[in-house]
Amino acid sequence: MCFMMDPALGRKTCYVQFPQRFDGIDLHDRYANRNIVFFDINMKGLDGIQGPMYVGTGCCFNRQALYGYDPVLTEADLEPNIVVKSCCGGRKKKSKSYMDNKNRMMKRTESSAPIFNMEDIEEGIEGYEDERSMLMSQKRLEKRFGQSPIFTASTFMTQGGIPPSTNPASLLKEAIHVISCGYEDKTEWGKEIGWIYGSVTEDILTGFKMHARGWISIYCMPPRPCFKGSAPINLSDRLNQVLRWALGSVEILFSRHCPIWYNYGGRLKLLERVAYINTIVYPLTSLPLIAYCVLPAICLLTNKFIIPEISNYAGMFFILMFASIFATGILELRWSGVGIEDWWRNEQFWVIGGTSAHLFAVFQGLLKVLAGIDTNFTVTSKANDEDGDFAELYVFKWTSLLIPPTTVLVINLVGMVAGISYAINSGYQSWGPLFGKLFFSIWVILHLYPFLKGLMGKQNRTPTIVIVWSILLASIFSLLWVKIDPFISDTQKAVAMGQCGVNC
Repeated sequence: MCFMMDPALGRKTCYVQFPQRFDGIDLHDRYANRNIVFFDINMKGLDGIQGPMYVGTGCCFNRQALYGYDPVLTEADLEPNIVVKSCCGGRKKKSKSYMDNKNRMMKRTESSAPIFNMEDIEEGIEGYEDERSMLMSQKRLEKRFGQSPIFTASTFMTQGGIPPSTNPASLLKEAIHVISCGYEDKTEWGKEIGWIYGSVTEDILTGFKMHARGWISIYCMPPRPCFKGSAPINLSDRLNQVLRWALGSVEILFSRHCPIWYNYGGRLKLLERVAYINTIVYPLTSLPLIAYCVLPAICLLTNKFIIPEISNYAGMFFILMFASIFATGILELRWSGVGIEDWWRNEQFWVIGGTSAHLFAVFQGLLKVLAGIDTNFTVTSKANDEDGDFAELYVFKWTSLLIPPTTVLVINLVGMVAGISYAINSGYQSWGPLFGKLFFSIWVILHLYPFLKGLMGKQNRTPTIVIVWSILLASIFSLLWVKIDPFISDTQKAVAMGQCGVNC
């Protein structure tokens, strides 16, 4: 309420977002259900730019922002971004309308969407009736808000409410009309106003459209949690939840609302746009992530090293790069107060989700866009402790999402066995390079350790179907690799054939 009722800040604030805290999570938060890094680092960082994203819960909205109106911005807000000014080589020329209203303290900005320009709400509904009649016809109003004059009039009232002349009988009739299923047909509901349709992650779209019109959002983190909820502590349920989120991001990526190209003439700040781009492209990182998780095992199986020989200057560059990443991580933890265990759980589940749910989301999103094959999803079953002792944590539920991470685990374990066997047979001189190769495979397995514990369940036994599928995929991949043999050039192959012959 303090933010929304602030005389200056409240008139350009579209919503106040709170972090969500969770009950019923296991003590060590095996699958990073609390999302501590996201809520306590990423969202706090966005609060210093144009505000946090809308995450679908724990949020209080400004009605004017939901109705598609422009915010009230100051002269400083209307200035181009520093990055834009430095790139464009100077300040944009002010428009005539801006110069005419220079002495005004507040001004409505122009939006890329065809929405209303509200100058002085305090003048009342009657004043707006006259101004609105000059701007657009009644047909345009109906096209935007639907065929309800009472509701349309109420959208102009910043403090809510209805026109004073409305009687209870007409109000009840209008309410029944507005809540009917077909009211929003052929209107801009779900396209430009209200919650935006077209994605299972409509929360990202809704907040993005508001920020693109120049609104700001605020992140409020009181010591006492304001919104608490439950989360899926079962491995399969958690992966299905992450799949739904990632699929929604892929849908936005291939839509007209993609932050990469949407509304560059609007009021969205550059760094805020980068943050939104990161939110919708992260499932694509599953493709290089799978490659990086499999490469250590390939190096062990083929007796080749993952890192080529590099010069001293290149080595220094990589050392400085990793040192900067390491220092950034430490600064983020110190600034946000996030513990090392929460950070490590986030890192682990990023690899688990990247090798399973994110990978599936990319292919399902492509199928939906290219072939029109839609994917149904069910609401994730949340944690309940009716059986006590977090019984749901140990329940195994079959899903195809379990196959890729298990395959990565099997390939790395087989590679470690093969590498150690080769070192034993080759003598002590081969143990030095072996430790470098083993480090990367062990690093991958450590990231997938919570997934491995989830597969084992309470009885520490992995289901047979998962083992069979994973060994099958690992075997096919290994045979293909041996057939291709990319580490041996065509010249070396020809020399080997000449020495040995076709009948050896």
